[in-house]
Amino acid sequence: MERRIILLVEDNADDEALTLRSLSKSKVVNEVVVARDGVEALEYLLGTGDEDVETLGLLPEVILLDLKLPKIDGLEVLRRIRAHERTKLVPVVVLTSSDEEPDLIESYRLGANSYVRKPVEFTRFAEAIRHLELYWMVLNQSPPRKR
Repeated sequence: MERRIILLVEDNADDEALTLRSLSKSKVVNEVVVARDGVEALEYLLGTGDEDVETLGLLPEVILLDLKLPKIDGLEVLRRIRAHERTKLVPVVVLTSSDEEPDLIESYRLGANSYVRKPVEFTRFAEAIRHLELYWMVLNQSPPRKR
């Protein structure tokens, strides 16, 4: 069976735990790789620059990307994902607590596939994650993934 990976890019430990818990409670089981800042996310997706693309890991089926990240913010991560041939077609869902309109507009301008505000209340948050996983991992037809 083909591995189907979700890349969660999240620096808040509580939001990471809630997201992982919500994903594990759903009926669809996928491997989740966690990057806790923008540098880790880009290293996972693109390497450090010294690797041959063949030595990099499998691309995720979807990236859940927070915007407010240390080291490299989410908008810059999104910009680099879309600029690179290897990752430009990977679906990216911005999953953020930001309700700032410029973040929303810039996310879509840079090529986000979806923009979801994190609900504060746990039950609503868990339900939002369940719907995201159902849509992106079951219903959505993604482009073929490269190594």
